[in-house]
Formats: sequence, C-alpha cells, structure tokens
Amino acid sequence: MLEIFNIINGFLWGKLLVYLLIGTGVYFTIRLGFIQIRHFLHTFTVMRNSRKSDKEGISSFQALSTSLAARVGTGNLAGVAIAISVGGPGAIFWMWVIALLGMATSFAESTLAQAYKVHDDDGNFRGGPAYYMERGLNARWMGSLFAVLLIIAFGLVFNAVQANSIAAALHESFGLNKINIGITLFVVSGVIIFTGIRGIARISEKIVPIMALSYLLIALCVVLMNLNQIPAILSLIFDSAFGWKEATGGAFGAMVMTGVQRGLFSNEAGMGSAANAAATASPYPPHPASQGYVQMLGVFIDTIVICTATASIILLSGGVESFTNMGGVEITQRALASQVGDWGGQFVAIALMFFAFTSIIANYSYAETNLMFLQHKHSHGVNTLRVTVLGMIMFGATQSNEVIWALADVSMGLMAIVNLIAILLLSNEVVKLAKDYNQQLNAGKLPTFDRTKIPELDRKIAPGIWEKNKINV
Repeated sequence: MLEIFNIINGFLWGKLLVYLLIGTGVYFTIRLGFIQIRHFLHTFTVMRNSRKSDKEGISSFQALSTSLAARVGTGNLAGVAIAISVGGPGAIFWMWVIALLGMATSFAESTLAQAYKVHDDDGNFRGGPAYYMERGLNARWMGSLFAVLLIIAFGLVFNAVQANSIAAALHESFGLNKINIGITLFVVSGVIIFTGIRGIARISEKIVPIMALSYLLIALCVVLMNLNQIPAILSLIFDSAFGWKEATGGAFGAMVMTGVQRGLFSNEAGMGSAANAAATASPYPPHPASQGYVQMLGVFIDTIVICTATASIILLSGGVESFTNMGGVEITQRALASQVGDWGGQFVAIALMFFAFTSIIANYSYAETNLMFLQHKHSHGVNTLRVTVLGMIMFGATQSNEVIWALADVSMGLMAIVNLIAILLLSNEVVKLAKDYNQQLNAGKLPTFDRTKIPELDRKIAPGIWEKNKINV
C-alpha cells in the first residue's frame, strides 16, 4: 500500500503540483499587483476590527483562528523536520517561496469563498471551493468532486495524521500508551465536534493565539541563546537551496518537491481548505476581499513565522543529522531538549497536542461544510460523519506513521489540483473584487460590496447574500 501511494505522490508532486502551485502563485501575484507585499500592512488594519460579527456569521478573527487551528498543527512541528530530513536545509527556502506566493493564492480563494457563500438551513453562512465551483463555474459536478476529496482528506486522513502525531509525541515524552491516548482524543474531540461550527470557532479563538505565542517565545529564546550562529544558519539554508551539490544527482528536484509539499501541508494555500472558514465570516469591512486579506495573513503566520521557528530550533541544534532514525515529531522534541533541557521535549509534546487537537476540530468543520454542500445545504448525515471522523482519530493514534503521511499527501494533492483549476478559471472575478475594494479604500471610503456593480457576479451570487451590509458593532 505504501509503495502505491509513493508512486502516486511521485507523479503528483514531482510532475504536476510543484509547477501548478508555483505557477498559480506567480499568476495571482502578478495579476493582483504583488498584493501580498504592497498591502501586507493593510492586513493588520483589517484585523483591528476583526471581532465584529452578526447572527449569520462568525467574526473575521474567529474565521482566522479557525483556519489557523487547521493550518498550525503537525506540519509546523513534524512536517518541517521531515522537510529538512528529506530535502535538506534548502527545503526551508522553498517552503518560504510557496508561502509568499501562496499568500496571493489564498487571497484569491478566500475572496471567492466570501462572494459565493450561502445560508444553510439554520441561517448560518457556509461556503468554500465547492460552492464557488457550483455558482461561479456552473459546475456542481466539480464542486461535488472537491467536496468528496475534502471530506476524505480533512475529515478522515488529516485527522488521522494529527492523532498519530499527538500519540507519538506523548508516547515519546511521557511514555503514555497510544491506545489510551486514542481513546482520550476520541472522547474530547467528540464533545467539541458535537457543539457545531460556532462552538469550534469560539474554542479556536481562545486556544490558537495562546499556543502560537507560547511556542514562538520558546523559539525566540533558542534563537537569542545562539544569536552568533544565525548568519551561518541563514547561509546554510540559501547555499543548500542554490548550491551545486543540490543541483546535481536529482537532489535539487527532491529538495524543491519536499519544500513545496510540506509547505502546502502546513499553510494549505491553494488547497481550498481555509476558504471554507473564510466563507463563514461576516467580514468587516463588509466586502469579500476583506477576508482575502485576513486569510493571507494566516499563511504568513503559519509558514513564515511558525515553521521558521521550528526550522531554527532544529538547525541550531545541529540539524536532523544529529537525530538519526527518528520521526519528525521526535526530531523537533530532541532538538529543543538539546537547547533548553529535557523539559523542552515535553513542551513540544504539549504544544503539538494543542496544535494538532485544534487542527482536528477545525478539519472536522471543513468536512461538515462540504457534506452539507453534497446534501444541498441540509444537515442530514452530519452525525454519521462525526462518528466516522472520531473513528479515524482512534485509527490514526495507533497506526504506522509512513502510510498515513503518504495517504495525506495523495488526498491533499488531488484536492489542490481541483481547486487551483477553479480559481484560475475565476481569476477575472478575483481581480475585479480586489480592484473594487481598493478603489474604495483609496478614495477614503469604507470598502462595502455592492453586488450590482459587477453584473457577472450579481447573476451568480446566492439570493439574500450581500444585499444587506449590516454588521453589529
């Protein structure tokens, strides 16, 4: 089974997705006028009013927290170690590249998700790639394909990956039995999952900022302890990314592929997952593009900030060569422990537990939204999905690491291909929405979306959406 998955991944990531992801990122970067650089500071302006919401949607801050809950997980701790182990230090550079380009891609998919969101049976906003494929492209078949792939990837496989990493970390640091860990995850996840999407958003809003800041403070301490080595570490990353050694013997291709692969797993830009969280918000300013800016910031935080923190800890500790025959989680644990003492490994285990746990509940919320798309906005079958997800959590906690990671890469790759094709086909609408937002902003106005100003969008947006721009202050 592992061999089959590896063959599929070799084609997806070695022949197709590397070029498609980078090409799409470059395309949107150019068409949006390097928006991730020119308007980077504006993302913080948008976040100043991000606590505002209404009865139809969660706040922009909750949407960002939910998307970060899904993004910040195993990929930030275990995935970075795997990237360095397989692709060398230069893989970190390519993670940065895919994140920088992915910020523009994330803007595009999140803006579209906001524009084409709908109401579910309870009056809450729902949306994401499946919805903009159906309404924007008039291709429900494409939306259904994406929805099925997302349910498999996020509802099932990725949750198994997160549970696997939690079990490995707690077993390594505290000697806990993996079956007992799986049972605990099953119970606690079940309690939260059954609260619904608003309950998940509230929990993410409280946990994500605390856990991210705690981890970054520890990483900053490690950097300050080794400040004199930072120039050498940066030189190592750039030399490895462009060195002659890596350019020969197929090493360069493996390094780029690994960096892009692990970067996408971590920040999810272009995969279409975070767009599901973006669509559930009642944004402020009341314009689809405002959520594009919010989610663009999420990619930056995830990869440029948190993944770089993990890479710094590992490389300052001598690199993965110092920790042979270990999985990604164990490498990060041992690396931090070598810098701050044995408690460092335990801290990583606890941090990973929170990172991965919030990923589990956010991943479930994405799966639920796409199940409702398949069922025409109805909630039938949601409880069946919840039980199946909990079963995969239990399975992941007790199974082999390699098989689960390989399956995650396959499902992630297929999802990304479908979504990238869709946003490229809808790129003209992304540009028009961005232009409308920034024209109002430059005129000193609060950007407010009037759907009638873009007739081709107005015809396709769901009734009752964007007709009232009222936000509770």
